[in-house]
Amino acid sequence: QVQLVESGGGLVQTGGSLRLSCAASGRTLNGYYMEWFRQAPGKEREFVGSIHWNLGITAYADSVKGRFTISRDNAKNTMHLQMNRLEPEDTARYYCATSLGALRRTADGVPYWGKGTLVTVSS
Repeated sequence: QVQLVESGGGLVQTGGSLRLSCAASGRTLNGYYMEWFRQAPGKEREFVGSIHWNLGITAYADSVKGRFTISRDNAKNTMHLQMNRLEPEDTARYYCATSLGALRRTADGVPYWGKGTLVTVSS
């Protein structure tokens, strides 16, 4: 099992930046993908991006490509989501998650989730 705790959310104006963090505990993440998802009110949870813990390979949803960057700190077992040029459409609760396996890109069936951190972008 793995425990995930997100932090860093808040209120920001359009065009601003935020950096989210996801602290993992309980086991090593070596060899696994870690993912960020988000869920806006009334909408389904959607894939934001991912990182392979060892290789550092990242992937992003088209809606955030070029604006968001995922990184990880192996020593601290922490993943980050740097969000720049934020838009009101980015308003959502952001979750980190992992299946402790392959990349999913969908929330369905992913077993391990944090509680999320709320990001609100004002226009």
